[in-house]
Amino acid sequence: MSASEVMLLAFLIGVVAGLRSLTAPAVLAWGANHNWLNLHNSPLRFMTSTVAMVIFVLLAIAELITDQLPSTPSRTAPPGLIARIVTGGLCGAGIAIAGSQILALGAVIGIVGALAGTYGGYQVRTRLVRALKVPDLVIATLEDIVAIGGGLFIVSRF
Repeated sequence: MSASEVMLLAFLIGVVAGLRSLTAPAVLAWGANHNWLNLHNSPLRFMTSTVAMVIFVLLAIAELITDQLPSTPSRTAPPGLIARIVTGGLCGAGIAIAGSQILALGAVIGIVGALAGTYGGYQVRTRLVRALKVPDLVIATLEDIVAIGGGLFIVSRF
């Protein structure tokens, strides 16, 4: 896989983190645990453990549930935005390592993807709800499916 393809995947896993902050590390840990991508002998080797995979998957499930609650703050509010930046960087770094590229560059590109996913996802979701005149839950569920499916697709490319 070329460096540009790896960096595109780092950006896209960042977009997934922007949509759902904990889905991106959950799919990265899933892929690493199932040897879809190699994070062994790297600073992110902890992501290959079953414990890390289970923790991230459970956190992602909790996030999917909490996102449906009306009291959940906007993804663009500081706590959610910071979480998306951190997980986008982490996952972008993981993709870069798996693709034999520079960890720091992957992290930066993952952060850029997370910002694009955060703000772009917010705009798409709110506009679709208004345009289609459907409950937010419908579009949020579609967004969940895109994040999970997209994330699994990305980590399975290695």
